[in-house]
Amino acid sequence: MPTSHPLAGIYAASLTPLKSDFSLDLEPVAPYLAFLATRGCHGALLLGTTGEGPSFSPAEREALFRAAAAVRQQHPDFRLLAGTGTPSLQETIDLTRAAFAAGFEGVVVLPPYYFRNASEEGLFAWFDTLIKKAVPEGRYLLGYHIPGVSGMPLSLDLLARLKDAHPVKFAGIKDSSHDISHARALGARFGADLLVLNGTDSYLSLAMDAHAQGCITAPANLISSDLRRIWDAHQRGDKDDTAQERVLAAREVLEHYAPFPPVLKMLASRLHNFPRWPVRPPLMPLPAKTEEQALKEFIQAKE
Repeated sequence: MPTSHPLAGIYAASLTPLKSDFSLDLEPVAPYLAFLATRGCHGALLLGTTGEGPSFSPAEREALFRAAAAVRQQHPDFRLLAGTGTPSLQETIDLTRAAFAAGFEGVVVLPPYYFRNASEEGLFAWFDTLIKKAVPEGRYLLGYHIPGVSGMPLSLDLLARLKDAHPVKFAGIKDSSHDISHARALGARFGADLLVLNGTDSYLSLAMDAHAQGCITAPANLISSDLRRIWDAHQRGDKDDTAQERVLAAREVLEHYAPFPPVLKMLASRLHNFPRWPVRPPLMPLPAKTEEQALKEFIQAKE
């Protein structure tokens, strides 16, 4: 059944181009996003986990937002989401405002992960204040549910309260719990009223059966064509099991070489002729022997 939310679709958690000194390389940002657009992505998330978001200063993030907006010159309908969550409420407000000032459609916001003992009342107050102060009419905020990294799950009750308080501006969540039972619980509680963009390629079809409306994933940098086939089939009331099987195989390979940024940057260079962008410490590049094995296994998985 066709989805209706303006942000429904397939998104890559985009890589962030860097120079050899670990500074941002802004020139290839828009061309890389254009590459994603030609491979079936409805849009991209900038500076999420895969984009090494917490490694960058507010000034760097704002510069990247402005550079990314240039993709609209070639692909005017390509949607842009920004990772803007930090432990600081004011910094998150400022970054969220900057993303919308650059023309982004939405933001994906981590909870204030330093404060892991914060109450649910405190989390509601934090998100409520952020939405009131930084999200304009016609734009959207999604919570970033990634408890394995943030240590702060976004409970179903918290999501319901935020949706009640901000029925349009609080669109929903990026669900990176990697838990199909949680995906089903979201669907059972909210149906299609809450926008859920799944973070686990391996069960995209199952998540969409549970009312997810698309995905934001790291492997989408390389396998978005198959993810788009799955999404398009679902819009027709159909399934593409062959594409889902290829996606599962590719994801399983990549998970052997996590964290994702080093292996994805290597594969983007080796398979699609992008520059060999480094990762910013504390992340490190793959050892040469590991790189060759990852390349071989990934190519085999896609065959």
